[in-house]
This record gives sequence, structure tokens and C-alpha cells, in this order.
Amino acid sequence: MKFNQQTLQKLEAILSQSDYIIRYERGNFQSGWCLLEAKRVVVLNKFLDIEGRINTLIDLIPQITIHYDKLTIDSQRLYDEINKEVIISPDSPSV
Repeated sequence: MKFNQQTLQKLEAILSQSDYIIRYERGNFQSGWCLLEAKRVVVLNKFLDIEGRINTLIDLIPQITIHYDKLTIDSQRLYDEINKEVIISPDSPSV
């Protein structure tokens, strides 16, 4: 996955198509993001560079409820790719 503005916009589209609001704010974020679940707001640390924002969204998206049927076909492909990476992540415990 390329770390550029277009990739960031595609990841943001997945969230916005699932009715999440994305805000870039400063704050004391341990992991670069804060999720206000009841209001469906994702707050990312505005001081992250593009690579940090992309990595943060890739880590975040599998953890939240995404309405797959609301996603465009391109967003569905990207969402499936992100979830596939999570399943075969090298951080996954070995059996």
C-alpha cells in the first residue's frame, strides 16, 4: 500500500461511507486516535504525517463497525484488503 494523500483519502472514505466523522485535532493520544463511539467520531492526532495517519487508520478500521453494504465497490475492495492483512499479520500469535 502506498503512503500518499490518495490512499489516505480512500481510507477516510471507508469511514465516511459508514457514517463516521473524521476530525484531526491535537491532544494526548496514546495510539494516535480517539474514538467517540456513541457519536461515530474518529479523532486523529493532527500532528501525524501522512504515513502515520494511514497506519493509524489501517489499525483502526478493523476495530470499528463498518457498514459494508454502504461502501462503494472500491472501498469494499480496500476494506477487504485491510482485513486480510490483519488476519495474516506477523503480529498474530503462532499456533
